[in-house]
This record gives sequence, C-alpha cells and structure tokens, in this order.
Amino acid sequence: MAILSTGPIENNAVSGVRATQQVTIRLVSRASVDAVTVSIQGYVLSTTRTLYVSELISIAPNEEVTRNYFANLDAFEFVFETSEESVGEVGISVWGKQASGQLVDAHRVVEHEKTVKNI
Repeated sequence: MAILSTGPIENNAVSGVRATQQVTIRLVSRASVDAVTVSIQGYVLSTTRTLYVSELISIAPNEEVTRNYFANLDAFEFVFETSEESVGEVGISVWGKQASGQLVDAHRVVEHEKTVKNI
C-alpha cells in the first residue's frame, strides 16, 4: 500500500476570514489498461485529528476525476492511499480555493510536493 499526504495545512482566519473555504482535488489516471483505485481521507486538525472526508474512487484508464470538499477550517490534511502498483499511474493535486473560486497559492499541493510513505 502506498500512502501520500498533503501534510498539515494551516488555514487560520485573518480578520475573520480564512484564505481557503474549499479544496479541489484532481486525480488523473495514466494507466493504459486497468482502473486505478484511490482512497481519499480528509482530516480536521485541531487538538485532535478528526476524519471528515472518506471516499473510495475508481478511475478508468486515462480518466480525470475532480472532487470538491469543505475546507473552511483552521487546519486540515488530506491522505491518499493506492496500491504500490498504481502509485506511479495516478497524478494527484490539491488546490485551496476562496469562496469566489479564486485559487489560494499557499494551499496548492501538486504531485512532487506530497509526502510519500510506502507500507
């Protein structure tokens, strides 16, 4: 099993407004034959780590899937699990967005910036 993580993302309010209210996650399959399965888990980080997103997604070969999640939180983290065989066949990016849909540069995590842990 391969586990990829955004690591903790701080999203404290400034003048009562947090930079990110929504997170968009984009998954791209580079597989040419078989579907790729990815588990997405989102956690609220406060004094405890609480699961608030749990979704299992099957992505067809050469397919792109986008998911949007609530993120108007002080801190959060997303964790992705896939098989060892599939880890090189899926691209994952995470994008923080304001309520208006404007991207938040500080809350952008692209493929080469994720923490990878193989189990």
